[in-house]
Amino acid sequence: MTGAPIVADGVWKQFRRGRRADTLRELAPSLVRSLFSRGGEQDADAFWALRDVSFTVAPGEVLGIIGPNGAGKSTALSILSGILWPDRGSIRVTGRIGALIELAAGFHPELTGRENVFLQGAIMGMRRAEIARHFDEIVEFAGFPEFIDTPIKHYSSGMNARLGFSVAAHLDPDVLLVDEVLSVGDRAFQQRAFERLSEVVRRGTPVVVVSHQLERVASLCNRAILLSQGTVAFEGPAAECVAKYIEGVHLNTVAADDGCPVTIQHLELDGGDGVRQLRAGERIALRLRGEVTDQVPDGLALGVRVWSLPGEEIVGAAHQRASVLKLPAAGPFAVDVELSLNVGRGMYRLQGVAWDRALHREWLRGPSLLVSVDSPDGSAGRVWLNPRIERSSP
Repeated sequence: MTGAPIVADGVWKQFRRGRRADTLRELAPSLVRSLFSRGGEQDADAFWALRDVSFTVAPGEVLGIIGPNGAGKSTALSILSGILWPDRGSIRVTGRIGALIELAAGFHPELTGRENVFLQGAIMGMRRAEIARHFDEIVEFAGFPEFIDTPIKHYSSGMNARLGFSVAAHLDPDVLLVDEVLSVGDRAFQQRAFERLSEVVRRGTPVVVVSHQLERVASLCNRAILLSQGTVAFEGPAAECVAKYIEGVHLNTVAADDGCPVTIQHLELDGGDGVRQLRAGERIALRLRGEVTDQVPDGLALGVRVWSLPGEEIVGAAHQRASVLKLPAAGPFAVDVELSLNVGRGMYRLQGVAWDRALHREWLRGPSLLVSVDSPDGSAGRVWLNPRIERSSP
C-alpha cells in the first residue's frame, strides 16, 4: 500500500551497549578500535534493536505493536516520530504527527500548566489560535482546572502525564503515535483516554499503539505486529496477534509437581481455534485431554481456572474428584467441563489444572486458551451479575 500515510520498509536500528561516551576522552577508545579493526569485524558492543521491520498503516487503521520488554517496540515508535533515524531501510509518515510517547517531554517545570499547553502545542506545530480553540477541552479532559495556572513543577507525575495526553489527543494530528499512555492516571481517566483514542480513529486518523495492555490492543486495534528480539514474529488481526503472544508466554507452558500422576495435554473449547468471541454469562463446553501416568489418589481433582489477561485470578478452579470422574488406571483420558462465564467485558485465559485436595495445593497447570468476552450493555468490571432491574410501586 504505497499511498498509506505510514510506511516502514525494511527498517534496521542499531544501538551500543553500555554507557554513552560524553567526552572526547571517553570516545577515543572506540574511535581507535574503528580505525584499526578489520573490515568485516563486528562491534562487540553493538546490537540490532530492530531487524528488517516492515509495515503500513492505512487511514483510519489502528496498528498495535506488542512484545516483551526489549523487543524493539518503543524504538519503532521513536523512529516513526522522528526522534531516531533508521540505520537501514526507510520510514515515511505523511502529515502532522501527534506523538504520545514521552507525555510531558515538552513541558517546562517553571511554567504553568496553561503556558505549557501552548508550549506543547507549538512543539507539535500548532498555531496559537488553534491551541486556544481547544484549550477549554484540554483542561477539562485533564481533570484539574483549579491547578492549570500552577507551575507544573508542583504537579505529580500523574498530573503531568494526564495534561500531556490531553494536549496531544485534542490537537487533531494527521497521524497519532501512542506509547503506553493508556496506563496513566486512575481507571476513570484511562477509560476517558481510551474513548478519546476511539474518537480519533473514527475521524480516520491512522494510529500506532505500543502497549503491554493486551486487552486494550485487542479491542482498539485492527491489526497488530508481534516483535521478538527486534524482528516481526507475527502480523495479523489484533486479537489473533495477542493470542500468539500469550501462546509464547503462557499457553503452552505446563508447570507440574514431579509427583503428579496425570498430564494435561490439551484444553479445547467447542467452536474452533483462535480467540473465541463470547457473551458474558454464556454457557461454554470445554474438554480436557490428558494421560494417567501413575496411580491416581482419591485427593486428585481436575478442572479449569480463569484468569484475566493481566494475570489476575478470577476463578480459583472448577474441580471434580478423579474418583467421581472414574479416570482409567493408565493411558489417555478426556474430561468435559461446562461452566457459565459470568465475567465482565475483556479477555480471559482459561487453563486446565490438576488439584491436590488432600494438601490443598495446585498440582499441575496445563495448556490454556484465550476468550474475548463482551457484556450485553458494554459495561466493564470483572463480574457479570446478569441483573434484572424493574420499576416498582413507590
